Amino acid sequence: MATNPLLELRALGQSVWLDDLHRAMLEDGSLELMIREDGLRGQTSNPAILAAAITRRPEYADALTALLGTGLDALGVYEALALEDVGRAADLFRPVYEETGGRDGYVSIEVSPHLAHDTVGTIAEARRLWRALGRENVMIKIPGTIAGLEAIRSAISEGINVNVTLLFSPERYREVADAYCAGLEDRLARGERIDRPASVASFFLSRIDTLVDRRLDELARAGQSAARALRGKSAVACASRAYEIYCEVIASGRWQRLQEAGARTQRLLWASTSTKDPAYSPIKYVEELIAFDTVSTVPPETFEAYKRLGRPELRLEQGLAEASDVREALEHLGIDLEDVAAQLEKEGVRKFIEPFDGLQAWLEKRRREH
Repeated sequence: MATNPLLELRALGQSVWLDDLHRAMLEDGSLELMIREDGLRGQTSNPAILAAAITRRPEYADALTALLGTGLDALGVYEALALEDVGRAADLFRPVYEETGGRDGYVSIEVSPHLAHDTVGTIAEARRLWRALGRENVMIKIPGTIAGLEAIRSAISEGINVNVTLLFSPERYREVADAYCAGLEDRLARGERIDRPASVASFFLSRIDTLVDRRLDELARAGQSAARALRGKSAVACASRAYEIYCEVIASGRWQRLQEAGARTQRLLWASTSTKDPAYSPIKYVEELIAFDTVSTVPPETFEAYKRLGRPELRLEQGLAEASDVREALEHLGIDLEDVAAQLEKEGVRKFIEPFDGLQAWLEKRRREH
């Protein structure tokens, strides 16, 4: 009997979520099939994913026509479509949420990317989206920027589930973990339960390799022969350091006190898992970062590739020493991974703003033509 590597990952303690969302999968039964047969445990979306779905897929035509006739502005139309999709997906995942005691079964929606550096605005929008969806198994995506840290703490303290997005720096992840703990401590100080607020910290992978590999190629052409051997190793090296920090956090006395009061760990979620360089395995970022109590969110093509090619084994912890050597070698070559992270965070915000604004312009044009 053929095995399913996706189900084997679940047996190893890693949850697989789908990094995609559109109306067709909600209507044709394909999402439900992945949940039932492949052990899919959750779903993530972002402004780029939703913009592509709304502007390109015919399933939105009737809903668009109806909404454009209501007098809503472009942003209102977008939110109505996005909230319906996220809500319907969350309802499909509700049995997973119940079966896992609230550990999995989440669907994520992001605050406006224009709020990435606006703490007050992010808190207000997180509250508004949380109330509008009205489901326990939704996560509000808040970017892990400096401004986002206080918003993360505030949301968790109010019982809003948070998916922290756009993380590229292990040290920023440490600050995110601190914000999560602080939010739980705020609840405890008010005598409120902390066994339900849930959070993941989404660490982005392939974009790190794309940027660092480009710098390594330049160094190799300049005569630094050692640079070539480091291609494709930076992202996993950074993620491995984040995992070490996660282990430090959950071993701390601070976390033990929270856990005794009912808190659940803020799992690391591996994001940006599609391989950009054709020289690398299409399942590279899933295969190399398998670890207990983590999440891997994958686009459909990576999901299918892992189902065919995956060889599940707990590998992340086995590679921690090598990852440390990689970070040292990169530093020796003058590549500062914290500088890389800062650049990628800035680019990441822009890469979400552009499709978000493009969608608003497209909807506004359709509204005027209606």
